[in-house]
Amino acid sequence: MRLVRHPVLCNYYVTYRCNATCGFCDIWERPSPYVTPENVRENLRDLRRLGVRVVDFTGGEPLLHRQLAELLTEAKQQGFITTITTNGLLYPKQAERLRGLVDMLHFSLDSPVAEEHDRSRGVKCFDKVMESIAIAKSLGERPDILFTVFEHNVHQIRAVHEEICQPNDLVLILNPVFDYKDVETGGQFSEASLVEMTRWGRQKNVYLNDGFVELRRDGGNHIDKPVCRAASTTLVISPENKLVLPCYHLGLKELPIDGNLYDLYRSGEVQKLVALEGRLPECEGCAINCYMQPSFAVELSKYWWKALPSTLKYNRIKGTWKQLL
Repeated sequence: MRLVRHPVLCNYYVTYRCNATCGFCDIWERPSPYVTPENVRENLRDLRRLGVRVVDFTGGEPLLHRQLAELLTEAKQQGFITTITTNGLLYPKQAERLRGLVDMLHFSLDSPVAEEHDRSRGVKCFDKVMESIAIAKSLGERPDILFTVFEHNVHQIRAVHEEICQPNDLVLILNPVFDYKDVETGGQFSEASLVEMTRWGRQKNVYLNDGFVELRRDGGNHIDKPVCRAASTTLVISPENKLVLPCYHLGLKELPIDGNLYDLYRSGEVQKLVALEGRLPECEGCAINCYMQPSFAVELSKYWWKALPSTLKYNRIKGTWKQLL
């Protein structure tokens, strides 16, 4: 049963450029411009009309956008919940400008061992993450650690939690890796690893959407009975100011917005693509967290029930539930 029939999230790609070269991501290989404040301002107004509540300014590395603080300010003034995930390389220089503008600030970390994390990212950034944590805390910010979980690093959850998160009173977000397109990440988890992640998700100040674990046990999305509601829950806007459908990772069609996002999204052409969400051949087996999280939130199903406790837990810790009322 569908509970919410309008989009709730916007993945706003401010640029595809990145200052890291992560092996489990190919976005840094794409040429890209930067979004303009004028386009963002127009699109935020239409996103609000469409019912979107959360805007994730993403990339690439979003902090490469020199006017990011201006974009965030506009989003906050229009009443959105804002979120950013960064590798930390540029945060120390921009922290003061971003202060108070990001509701959910995530620092990416792949290992508690500096050499391993830097090797995963293709650039030395472990020390910058540690520096970013200290600076953010000194400014009264409440960042989270976003730990991308692979089969090979499940055993490191304890060290990240005990050595980095607990001493700094940070929330640890467990982000199970996923495969997409030609990017192979070894996204298949053993049952033992799924059980271990679930166990950690029960711990204080650790967030894991149990719907992610359940979906992986079920083999991901199935096109004959789709779970994915990517196109109807999540608007994806590219740095070229185009609406990307049905999702970024599939990206079958990109339509110019031209200052009219509201009417474009409601148009027959877009709604035909929306109707195919989760049903395209490429959607078989998909378990991409970016779209499954909002998908679980809008439709009553076993995944909705699985996701509910962790969602309530995180929003209580961060205080963002107040903005959703």
